[in-house]
Amino acid sequence: MLQVYLVRHGETEWNVARRIQGQSDSPLTAQGEQQVYQVANRVKTLGITHIFTSDLGRTRRTTEIIAQSYHHCEVVEDPNLRELNMGVLEMRDIDTLSPQEETWRKQLVDGTPDGRIPKGESMAEMATRMHQVLDRCLALPPGSRPLLVSHGMALGCLLSTILGLPASAERRLRLRNCSLRIDYQQSPWLASGWVVETAGDVSHLDTPALDELQR
Repeated sequence: MLQVYLVRHGETEWNVARRIQGQSDSPLTAQGEQQVYQVANRVKTLGITHIFTSDLGRTRRTTEIIAQSYHHCEVVEDPNLRELNMGVLEMRDIDTLSPQEETWRKQLVDGTPDGRIPKGESMAEMATRMHQVLDRCLALPPGSRPLLVSHGMALGCLLSTILGLPASAERRLRLRNCSLRIDYQQSPWLASGWVVETAGDVSHLDTPALDELQR
């Protein structure tokens, strides 16, 4: 069985300010750095052999801290792990969106087929690139234990599609600044392939974590 661990980046300044990040970037807050050190302390016991990370700044910083626990762990930046491209709404304060703009944003989480923000990306397009990273994991040598460092929308979409839902399914999985795990296995009681083992696990944190723009 191949075990894959997933980590969402630590809290950022824009998470706290309720600004839409997408593929734009914002630095980790002091609490975000603390969260990452706490998850790194937990991850160091897992025997991680490879780290695949989004190439955005908030995930690269998260990876940098986690990788300090592993002196011989291969770290690979992969743009396929980037957050959803939020198009014309990137860098906007969510509380200032017009009714039309809020409709565009809601289409990403309310089950609208092929919903997208103008000049942005659909959930299906993001799901395709995220699954390409899982394919890379399957090609690793036997005994590997990879960790993927990515983003809230991206990881939520990945888990939804692993569960057999369409990429555009209503978003009902809360992903705070935390870690979770998926496994690839053959089982008589579960669908063969990728299955969710744990999700939204924040037991390693000693302070509350945010879910995207929600406090």
